[in-house]
Amino acid sequence: MLIHPQIDPVALQIGPLAVHWYGLTYLAAFGLFMLLGRQRLAHQPFAGLRGPDAWSFRDVEDILFLGVLGVVLGGRIGFCLFYKPMFYLSHPLEVFAVWQGGMSFHGGMLGVIVSEVWFAWSRKRSLLQVADFVAPCVPTGLACGRLGNFINGELWGRVADPALPWAMVFRGAGAQPRHPSQIYEFLLEGLLLFALLWWYARTAPKPGRVAAAFLFGYGAFRFIAEYFREPDDYLGLLSMGLSMGQWLCLPMLVAGLGLWLWCGKSSVGARP
Repeated sequence: MLIHPQIDPVALQIGPLAVHWYGLTYLAAFGLFMLLGRQRLAHQPFAGLRGPDAWSFRDVEDILFLGVLGVVLGGRIGFCLFYKPMFYLSHPLEVFAVWQGGMSFHGGMLGVIVSEVWFAWSRKRSLLQVADFVAPCVPTGLACGRLGNFINGELWGRVADPALPWAMVFRGAGAQPRHPSQIYEFLLEGLLLFALLWWYARTAPKPGRVAAAFLFGYGAFRFIAEYFREPDDYLGLLSMGLSMGQWLCLPMLVAGLGLWLWCGKSSVGARP
């Protein structure tokens, strides 16, 4: 049985300025997106585009800027609507109290989708092409976020068998050993999903199918990981013994499978 190392959440203190590990993981996520985005420019079909359809590194920068806005706004609004709607309806000003925490991946994903729609419309590009470009660059950022959760000792797992070699006692979660679910998500939603999507994107699938694979893959891996993650104490397990995270993954699974099948049609993917 392991003990969580209780890492100081502040990585660097310079006078009144505190640099948190969680903030550094966000910076790492953005940096990895830029690095992977540059690599994607050399992949097909993007490397073969010419004229007004050609992609440039400026496009990567713009997508990242819009995506950050989508993550922050969508993540916060999604948390308020999905997890504590009655509280925020009664205390609307608390929506802006972001320093108290509270972000939703599923809300952030919807925010990113909105940002992609805006980018595709403003640049007169195919939305499926934009989504296919972005999808393989996202999981490493998710991995960074889960690493930040582990450093902070938050979002710990459910109670585990003490005989489990990697069972861990987390500060604030009692004396019982638990699954380090942040590491499970780091490996599944982060590294494994990245490896699968990066490989699949290089096989020249039909337009939209890389994005579809992301939706289905994340939904599946997150659904599995939720069986090891402690449900939010103010929600617990919901209908059919599923967590809120699992219920929010079900539409992703359906949407991913539906999009993958729809993109198999020969007429799909043409630029409007």
